[in-house]
Amino acid sequence: TRYSPVMDVLDLTRRLVAFDTVNPPGDERDCALFLAAILAEAGLTVHTHEFDDRRTSLVATLPGGDTRQPLVLTGHLDVVPLGAAAWSFDPFVAEVADGRLYGRGTCDMKGAVAAMVVAALRLARETRRQAPLQLVLTAGEERGCHGARHLCAQPGALAGAGAMLVGEPTGNRPCVAHKGILRVAIAATGVTAHASMPERGDNAIFKAAAAALALRTFEFGVAPQPLLGRPTLNVGTIQGGLNINSVPDAATLGVDIRTVAGQDEADVLERLRRHLGTEVAIERLEGAAAIASDPDDSWVQGVLDVLADVQGRRPEPQSAPYFTDAAFLKPTLGEPPTLILGPGEAEVAHTTDEYCAIAKLEEAVEIYTRVALDWCRTCAGGS
Repeated sequence: TRYSPVMDVLDLTRRLVAFDTVNPPGDERDCALFLAAILAEAGLTVHTHEFDDRRTSLVATLPGGDTRQPLVLTGHLDVVPLGAAAWSFDPFVAEVADGRLYGRGTCDMKGAVAAMVVAALRLARETRRQAPLQLVLTAGEERGCHGARHLCAQPGALAGAGAMLVGEPTGNRPCVAHKGILRVAIAATGVTAHASMPERGDNAIFKAAAAALALRTFEFGVAPQPLLGRPTLNVGTIQGGLNINSVPDAATLGVDIRTVAGQDEADVLERLRRHLGTEVAIERLEGAAAIASDPDDSWVQGVLDVLADVQGRRPEPQSAPYFTDAAFLKPTLGEPPTLILGPGEAEVAHTTDEYCAIAKLEEAVEIYTRVALDWCRTCAGGS
């Protein structure tokens, strides 16, 4: 399994897809150690970190000739479950058809991880490095960014960064912002009784259903933003009742909120409480802030120059509707300018017969390599 510096990104992506890192349970250790061996052999300093048994993240650093802050390339190693529908391709073989590489994780986001590793191996042979390059490859992103959170909490695991590229699927289009997330449980309680005498009970499902319908008219009280637009709210789950012939005494809604830059969690929660009243209780489950970088930052503009040269046109910065590990890494790393840019297409992520266009994979290697070379040769850092 030794890695040759001339191996292409397609081959490495296929090797990564072959590791079953479906989350849950995750089990990223073997994949992480495979990459750690490749990167260490190329001269990078590699440290692994586990937030749980076999839940392994790695941080690999290619030193520069001075002490300036690194460019960070980051991606995650876990993938989502396959789903109930049958696949046309083996999800862990990464088969090629019609210019596409099919398999779980090809799009989200082992293809991007492979492209980042290939770029780092190219840079390892560069003799004019000044600033360092760092790869942060995380476990557990798909169910709450647990690997990134763990790294951020470990003293010395992460230092600062001068800039950061996140390889989540964007079709190699640059995103300077992504929404945040706030997930809450909305619980209703009642009194159980025999279904033949419902008047003796207090139906919690009715209360939860009323809350769900009321959320259709919920207002966040913030204006739409040029890049991120409006915040959104989705009722994703409803659970309640133990059996059909009893009045239910408990029911819970699971609600997913996507926030925009500058929104305050406490304000959102208070607005929810006022809107829904006292018939339900609201519990915060998890949250992460939106991130945004200045499109006019000098490093961002430099990446746009690279994209113009590689892609033949200068793209306009966009935003991503999902959230990423950057929600936790960016503040820990000192708020570096951050771009989300990866070869997968967001619409293909998590789908049956997930794929990534091979041309996009190869293009990502070129983009990451040029951006890394520009940074490590000159360290023309962001403002």
